[in-house]
Amino acid sequence: MSQTPLNPPPGSAQALDTGSSGALWLDAEALYGDLLQSVRVSFKTGMCLLGVTSGGVWLAQRLQQDLGLIAPIGVISSAMHRDDYASRGLTAAAQTKIPFDVNQAHILLLDDVLYTGRTIRAVINELFDFGRPASVRLAVLVDRGGRELPIQADLCAARISLPPAQSLSLVRSDSGQFSFNVRTR
Repeated sequence: MSQTPLNPPPGSAQALDTGSSGALWLDAEALYGDLLQSVRVSFKTGMCLLGVTSGGVWLAQRLQQDLGLIAPIGVISSAMHRDDYASRGLTAAAQTKIPFDVNQAHILLLDDVLYTGRTIRAVINELFDFGRPASVRLAVLVDRGGRELPIQADLCAARISLPPAQSLSLVRSDSGQFSFNVRTR
């Protein structure tokens, strides 16, 4: 499996196709800024942030800080409800921790990349194991298309297209800066 960072050259746009090289550059920090603005406009008092392990949790943590929220964020894992659980298994990092009452809560669910919709389906199944929320809205940094289930984001910073043989994931540096990695299977 090869791995290529999708770090843009200095001064590049949020997302651009470099043409002859065929490389796609995504500025994760600029996209986060766009997502932050969208969330700021649509965020309602009392709304709870719930991040999907791990990229969605990083987004929830940054949003909590940048929006000045004091309520704790939740962490949710898709591991127990995945349709490919037998091949992926369960990791120590895949622990759901929801520090608020899910019943009648208005939840903003955050994930880094929306692709087939299977992770979000699994996460929603996990969420309902904890109660019945009043509403769940989905915010993602990147929607890469390729949906296999009727799931869509309410808030999305960018929509791109990648070949099915490539996977896109958010990376967080030690200093908290976001970038993207693309892997070819």
